[in-house]
Amino acid sequence: MFLTLLLQAPAGEGFTSLLFPIAIGLVVYFFMIRPQQRRSKEAKQFREAVAKGMQVVTIGGLHGKVVELTPETVVLEVDRGTKLRFDRSAIARQVGGAAQPEAVMVSES
Repeated sequence: MFLTLLLQAPAGEGFTSLLFPIAIGLVVYFFMIRPQQRRSKEAKQFREAVAKGMQVVTIGGLHGKVVELTPETVVLEVDRGTKLRFDRSAIARQVGGAAQPEAVMVSES
């Protein structure tokens, strides 16, 4: 029975019917999977490069200055005397440079 179905199928449809699913798979890979893998790799490299004095933002949106590091955790100073401990994986991005100078207000005369 399977042989009769194969013999009844038109000859040109075999290749073209496989072309569309393969093309969809390639599009999904190059536009969705590959960029996500690259972002994950960059985030991991950033978390490994976190150093004391950096101004960072956590995934929860908390801004702070890195004051202490261990292989698993980071201690952020969020206000004078207020320190919070986070997992390294909670650090989302860096804000500004390694050490930002305090803003100076200039009055115009």
